[in-house]
Amino acid sequence: MIPARYQASRFPAKLMQDLHGKPVIVRTFEAVQNTGLFDEVYVVTDSEIIQETIENIGGTVIRSKEEHESGSDRIAEAVSEVEADIIINVQGDEPFIEQESLEKVIRVFHEDITNEIDLASLMTPITDWEEISNPNTVKVIVDNRNFALYFSRSAIPYPRDEKVEAKYYKHKGIYAFRKRALLDFKQLPMLPLEAKEKIEAIRFLEYGRKIKMVETHVTGVEIDTPEDLERALKEWKQTLKA
Repeated sequence: MIPARYQASRFPAKLMQDLHGKPVIVRTFEAVQNTGLFDEVYVVTDSEIIQETIENIGGTVIRSKEEHESGSDRIAEAVSEVEADIIINVQGDEPFIEQESLEKVIRVFHEDITNEIDLASLMTPITDWEEISNPNTVKVIVDNRNFALYFSRSAIPYPRDEKVEAKYYKHKGIYAFRKRALLDFKQLPMLPLEAKEKIEAIRFLEYGRKIKMVETHVTGVEIDTPEDLERALKEWKQTLKA
């Protein structure tokens, strides 16, 4: 499921911006569909223009009936009538998503024989301090089993002792949910940490749920700002040359 909100706060109408001949939301939809991993791919949106755009290329759309604070809230509403065990949430601004990364989060549930894990998500190592300190980049820290400890827009861990080596990870906006966990999410009120950071994954941590993080070295551009779109255009041209 691809949540697709038209009025993004940092970059309004970003999903309808042109990315080498097609809107960003179409590029993301096609990238997910082309992995061949899914029984169904849905775009979940509150926007008539996004609905028309996806339906015009033969895609399936579920219209949101309510206002939502996050993409997970949006697909939780949509998924109640869908028969599925595992729901994958790919944000609409992820046009570079690919098969390898999605397979990794799906594999988590095949290996979770004790049903310990409520959801899985992706993280990529980052080393550039400008990116680490950028509040538009969500960082995650994990325990020794790669379960998420916390997500933040701040630099975590804070480099108090610069002699100590520590890895920094960027959280990618991909989630794999057990359907029950996703339905529960919609019923859980937002608590202060999520409200403060504006990071929906924190809600699960605040309620004691388990998030398994999976490391991937596949990079791409998540389009949050006009500058990101420029970077995405350059990267798209590079992939065409390759």
